[in-house]
Amino acid sequence: MPRLAPCLEATPEEKRQLQRLIDRRVVSKQLSHRALIVLECIAGKENRQIAKEQGICEQTVGKWRKRFLEKRLTGLEDAPRSRPPLKHGSKLRESILKMLELPPPKGFSCWDGGSLARELNVPKHAVWGILRAEGIQLQRKRSWCVSTDRQFAEKSADVIGLYLNPPENALVICVDEKPGIQALERSRGYVETSSGKIVQGLKSTYKRHGTLNLFAALNVATGVVKSKITEEKKRKDFQTFLDEVIADIPQEKEVHVILDNYCTHKKNEKWLAEHSNVFFHFTPTSASWLNQVEIWFGILSRKALRGASFDGKESLKQAIEDFVAVYHEKAKPFVWKKREVKGSQLRNTLTNLIN
Repeated sequence: MPRLAPCLEATPEEKRQLQRLIDRRVVSKQLSHRALIVLECIAGKENRQIAKEQGICEQTVGKWRKRFLEKRLTGLEDAPRSRPPLKHGSKLRESILKMLELPPPKGFSCWDGGSLARELNVPKHAVWGILRAEGIQLQRKRSWCVSTDRQFAEKSADVIGLYLNPPENALVICVDEKPGIQALERSRGYVETSSGKIVQGLKSTYKRHGTLNLFAALNVATGVVKSKITEEKKRKDFQTFLDEVIADIPQEKEVHVILDNYCTHKKNEKWLAEHSNVFFHFTPTSASWLNQVEIWFGILSRKALRGASFDGKESLKQAIEDFVAVYHEKAKPFVWKKREVKGSQLRNTLTNLIN
């Protein structure tokens, strides 16, 4: 006599949760399929009937029927898998760290798991296990820019001093331009990858509709940004933008402008002579990150430009203006907390860093 499968019952809330797992596209296909199996079981269908309709074996249906009966909705998640004990100990770890200090094999620019495994004559999974345990990611890279400005300390102290302790009754603004913003037009949407993940899709081909230049002036005290979009970025455009920024500021109020070393920011002595209340403060060379408006440019790129499609320069201009308007609704000053980087943090070898 065949063994009867245990009867499944569920509360209305559990049924709604199961149906959500089936309908939502953000969950994995496996989880959605398990929820469908359980709903079919709750409906009173036998394992054999469900297996035939879904094209799976009866044991699979029985497994998820039992898991739901014992653990309810949490039973549909993947059970934690125990890791097998490592067969390779500290000796292999030391060998991998030493190997990473040597030049990579001929024909390669850097080491990877496969080349390490071949050199040491060990399985790939053993190498990857040790690399994961040590937090070593061979394909991820970080770059840095070290300023060689001989007056780095003095210039950076001047700029940071304006952030932390601005002069009384003075306005501190960070000014820069974002040149060559491209008006690119291309198809975009959402696609499902082979792993079942839903990601944004961008067509590889696109149309160019020209570029625009964006001037921006960030008020350090309020976080409000004044901007101007231009076709060019010449010195006269820069000066015209500054005229607009300080137009409503009383002559007796000092204006301290933080700038990087771009060519249009230099040789403005005549303009400065005509505006005696304005003072320029330049960041050290190769240290434009000291200018807070660069943070705002990064937010603009992420929120309004990256992955967007523009059918012309006018639509690009409108998108930038719309972002500026929305940003001002909740504008607030940035908190200066740049972490100090010490020379002792750099290690010349991986072994020294790990140990």
